[in-house]
Amino acid sequence: MGQPAEAHAGEHAHAGLGHGHMHGAADSALLSSQRGIWAIKWSVLGLGATALAQAIVVVITGSAALLADTIHNIGDVATALPLWAAFRLGARPPTKRFTYGYGRFEDLAGVFIVALILTSAVVAGYTSIQRLVHPEPVSYLWAVAVAAIIGFLGNETVAVFRIKVGKEIGSAALVADGYHARSDGLTSLAVLLGAVGVWFGYAWADPLIGLLITAAILKIVWDSGRTTAIRLLDGVDPDVMDEIRHTIGHIKGVDGVTDVRVRWLGHRLHAEVNVAVDPDLSVTKGHDIAMEVQHDLLHHLRYLASATIHVDPWDTSGEHHHRAVDHSHDNLPNHSH
Repeated sequence: MGQPAEAHAGEHAHAGLGHGHMHGAADSALLSSQRGIWAIKWSVLGLGATALAQAIVVVITGSAALLADTIHNIGDVATALPLWAAFRLGARPPTKRFTYGYGRFEDLAGVFIVALILTSAVVAGYTSIQRLVHPEPVSYLWAVAVAAIIGFLGNETVAVFRIKVGKEIGSAALVADGYHARSDGLTSLAVLLGAVGVWFGYAWADPLIGLLITAAILKIVWDSGRTTAIRLLDGVDPDVMDEIRHTIGHIKGVDGVTDVRVRWLGHRLHAEVNVAVDPDLSVTKGHDIAMEVQHDLLHHLRYLASATIHVDPWDTSGEHHHRAVDHSHDNLPNHSH
């Protein structure tokens, strides 16, 4: 069995410095969640104003392509609401029932967001097909063009804002939502192309652009759904594992990294690591090494919220050394743990 030396994320002080500071603890998590909520509020206002301006032009012009783009932007506003709620719930402290806190709500919000985006694709596609089968005139083409430009500028502004804040707080969901807004800006430019086509006398250009926008929305559904599913299955980027091993590999006293397990809970990453050390070290020295490992991980991997470090003798390091061999008790068949 390994030495009983473990370290958990929390408050600690540097040796020789008369102060402590927090890594991945409640205060840090609360600040990141509050900044995420702040970003969502402002982006909702920006997209809401954009969608409202476009909706007015849709009523006046009857453009199917602009209607599809407007529906998409309204959907973006709606998708921000569950993400906002998830950030609020995720800021709550852990309980006896939810010992890791409520970060998983952010991942569940991702499922709801994907469903809303899919719904917007169905509505936009149906409307565009109807306009192809039963063409309707598009009037005030200059207004459609202006609304398309407004859509592009509004979405690109929100995209830059979300991506910036998402990277600052380590929220993959907020960054993905930012790229989602950027793709929406490009579909707005497609609406502009549809207006140009109608102006040249191709009436089918407007609903055709609407169908192309629908295809773009479905691509976003696929990408967002895949990312959300990976998160729900505790999948992580393999580069994260390599970065953790690389960081620990430079720490004096660590003879090897046996096991690394990481999982996302919302925009916070949690890690459990087994490190191998000299078996002749004292428990105190083993604990000191564990604290140094934890400290370096939380300093160098800014997206890491907590790290639990298990210290084992190098000759018996790893989870497979901690399992009980086949045995029986209480009239049960042979089994292992």
